[in-house]
Amino acid sequence: MLVPVKWLKDYVDIDIDTVEFADMMTMTGTKTETVEFFGEGIENVVVGKILKIDSHPNAEKLVVCQVEVGEGKTVQICTGAKNVSEGDIVPVALDKAKLPGGIKIKTSKLRGELSEGMMCSANELGINEFYVDDKSKDGIYLLNDFDGMEIGKDIKEALGLYDAVIDFELTANRPDCRSMIGIAREAAVTIGKKIKYPEIEVKECDEEIDFDVKIENPDLCMRYGARIVKDVKIGPSPYWMQRRLIEAGVRPINNIVDITNFVMLEYGQPLHAFDLNQVKTGKIVVKTAENGEKFTTLDNVERTLDDKMLVITDGEKSIALAGVMGGLNSEITDETTAVLFEGAAFNAENTRRTSKVLGLRTEASGRYEKGVATETSKTGVERACQLVEMLGCGRVLKGIAEDYPTKQEKVVLNVNPSRIIKNIGAPITLDEFVKILEDLEFKCNLKSAEEIEIEVPDFRLDMEQEADVYEEIARIYGFEKIPSAQLEGNVTAGVKTDKQKFMDKIKETATSIGLYEILTYSFVSPKSLDRIKLPLDSAKRNYIKLLNPLGEDTSIMRTTMMPSTLNVLYTNASRKVEQALVFECGHTFTPQEGLPIENNHLCIGMYGKDVDFFVLKGSIEKIFSSIGFEGYEIIPETNNSTFHPGRCATIMYKGQYVGTFGEAHPEVIENYNLTQRVYLGEIDLDLVYDNSDRTIIYNPLPKYPSTSRDIALLVKKDVYVGQIEEIIEANGQGLVESYKLFDVYTGSQIADGYKSVAYSITYRSKDKTLTDEDVAKVHNKILSELETKLDAKLRTN
Repeated sequence: MLVPVKWLKDYVDIDIDTVEFADMMTMTGTKTETVEFFGEGIENVVVGKILKIDSHPNAEKLVVCQVEVGEGKTVQICTGAKNVSEGDIVPVALDKAKLPGGIKIKTSKLRGELSEGMMCSANELGINEFYVDDKSKDGIYLLNDFDGMEIGKDIKEALGLYDAVIDFELTANRPDCRSMIGIAREAAVTIGKKIKYPEIEVKECDEEIDFDVKIENPDLCMRYGARIVKDVKIGPSPYWMQRRLIEAGVRPINNIVDITNFVMLEYGQPLHAFDLNQVKTGKIVVKTAENGEKFTTLDNVERTLDDKMLVITDGEKSIALAGVMGGLNSEITDETTAVLFEGAAFNAENTRRTSKVLGLRTEASGRYEKGVATETSKTGVERACQLVEMLGCGRVLKGIAEDYPTKQEKVVLNVNPSRIIKNIGAPITLDEFVKILEDLEFKCNLKSAEEIEIEVPDFRLDMEQEADVYEEIARIYGFEKIPSAQLEGNVTAGVKTDKQKFMDKIKETATSIGLYEILTYSFVSPKSLDRIKLPLDSAKRNYIKLLNPLGEDTSIMRTTMMPSTLNVLYTNASRKVEQALVFECGHTFTPQEGLPIENNHLCIGMYGKDVDFFVLKGSIEKIFSSIGFEGYEIIPETNNSTFHPGRCATIMYKGQYVGTFGEAHPEVIENYNLTQRVYLGEIDLDLVYDNSDRTIIYNPLPKYPSTSRDIALLVKKDVYVGQIEEIIEANGQGLVESYKLFDVYTGSQIADGYKSVAYSITYRSKDKTLTDEDVAKVHNKILSELETKLDAKLRTN
C-alpha cells in the first residue's frame, strides 16, 4: 500500500526522519518495501503564466511564448507543445534549472529565437501522466484548475512535490492496515505517539431523507447504509485531494468519485456513489442475482451473473455488483445533480468468489475479500458527506437510510499474561504488557498475573486466539530486544520406522532392476478416471473433492495412481524416449467420516522394444522377493476394463486383493496418445507390509554337491505354470533346491490345444551326496503327480 507521509501526519505526529520511521515500522511488523521522495532533483522551477503566443518565424511547428514568472519578470520560451493557450498557468524551468534524472536547463536559441527556459510536462516533473487530465497528456502540464498557483511560486511548494511516499507490504491477515488510519494506528504505537482521528460532523440541511433500504441476504450483506446529497455540482476536486490520491496510486476523476476513493484510502471502507436520478424507485434492495442475468458494469463490459452473486438493486433492476463494481446504468456523470452514497459490509468469501468468477478485481473487492469491519460502513458514509459539505459540492439531506440485520460480535479473549511473557522470553512487566495492548486500542481487564480479559477492537478481524496476542506483544515490544537463548530439550537419535525401511527396500530393489522412480501430484482430474476406463460403479470413483483447487485438472485426491503413471509415460514418449520403465511409491486417498484414509501404493509402468507382460511380472516378483512377501497367487483377469482382455492378472493373498498388472487396454493407450503397448500395475503396499516376513535367516554354504534334471512336459494350454510349480514344491521331499522354467513351446510338433513346458530342477541334500536312486525316487514322484493331477506327459520328440 502506498502511504504519503504528509497525509499520514494528519493523524499522527511523525517527528523523525522518514527512512528511520520506515525502518521502525518494519521492525514492528508493517514491512516497508520502498521509500520514494517526490520532487528530488527539481530546482529553479516556478509557476508561470503565458501572456502571449506568437508563431516562430523560422519553424512552423514551434511557437514563441512570453511567460510571466513572478516579480514582474517575463521570459521568452519556445515550445512545440500544441496544448497551450494564452492565459494558461504552467510549470516553468528557468535558466540553470534542474529536473529529475539530472536534466539541466539553460538559455539557448531554437531556430534563431531566444528561449530562456522550458515549460514542463507532468512526466518531466516526475508525475505519471496516468494521473493527469486529458488536456495535459502528451503536452505541457496545465495548472489552470488548481488552487494556490501563485505566479513565481516554487513548483515543489505549489504542487506539493516535497513529500515522501512509503510502500508498505501488508499481509493478508491485516486488512485493517489497508488504510491511512490503519497505518496511522501502527505508526502511533511504533513511535510512541497518540493517533488523531478525524472529527466527523455532518452539516445537514432541513430536508429529510425519504428512502428505504432492504437486505434480503443478511449472511452476504451484514449492513447497508445510504445517505443522499442534492444540488450536486460535478467538477474537479481540489488539488490537495487530487495530490493525495495520486501519491496513493489512485487517478482523480471528479469531486464525487474522488471523495469515495479518498474515504476508502483513509478508512479502508469502500464506498460507492449512485446517480440518484437513476434510482427512481426510492429504495435499495440487496439480493442475489438471477441465474444468467446480464449486467453492464462501469467499465462498459456486459457480464453474465449467477444466483450466488450479490447485487444492489433499486427493486426493479441491478445497479451494482456488491463489493466489486457499480453499474453503467447509475454512473456519476457531468449531468448528475443528486447522489446516493452507499456504505456497506459484504461477506468476504462471496465477494472473492464473484470477483474470481467474473475476472473483475477492483480496489473495493480487494478490501472486501480480506474483510472490512461492519462498524466502519456508517463512518465511511458520514465522512463522505462531511467532505461534500467541506468542498461545497452539494447539500446533505438529514438522516440515513439503513438496514443492519447482522451485528458484528465483540471478540473477547481470556489469556494468561505470565505464560505469554515467559514463552516470549523477554523481561516484560505486566504494566508494559497491558500498555502495549491498550496502545493498540484493546480494552484490558487485568484480573491477575495469570488472567487478563481482552476486548478486541472492531477493526482487528485477525484476533482470534491467545497465539495472536503473543505476536502483538512481541512485535511491539521489539523482536530485536528479545534475548537469544540456546535450545533446550532431550536429544534423541533420528531413526527410520520399520515401514520407512520397508519402503526404502522397495525403492532400492526397483531401481536395481532398472526402474526409474517418479513423483507425481496426489491431486488429479476427475476425467482421469474416465481415461483409464474405470467402471461407473467402481469404488475408486468415490473420491475427495478439493475445496479450493488450482483448477479442474487438480480438483480431486487420487484413488488410483495409474493415470499419473500413464501421464509420465506419455511425456516420455512424446519426447522421443524409446523405452521407459518407471515406478512410484505414493498415496491414494479413500474418503471416510473425518479424515480420509491414506493408502500406500506401488505403481509400475513401462513400454519399449524389450518390454512385455513377463518383464512387468518379473519386476513385481523380484520386488516381492526382496521384502519377504510370499504365498501370493497370480490369477488371470479378464474383466478389468483398464487392461487388455487376456493380458491381465490379479495378485491375491489368502483371499485378499493385493493388486493388478498387465497390458493397458488399447482404448486407454489411445486416450493417452500413446502409440505402443504399455504395461502397468498397481499394488497395495499396506497389505504387502502387513503380510511380509522380513526376517533374514542365515543359511550356511552347502557341503554336498547338487544334481539337476530337465523335463519337458506336454500339457493342455489352459494349464498354468504356477500349477506345475506347486506340484514340484509339494513333492520335493526336501531335496528340490530350486527349479527354473526355461522354455514354453507351441508349434507344428505339438498337438492342437497343448503346449510344451520345460523345467530344470536342481536337487541337493543337506546331509549327504545324492545318488541317482535318491534323485530318481523324488523325480519320478513329481512326474507321477503331474500326470495324475494335470494330465502332463513327458515329451518324447
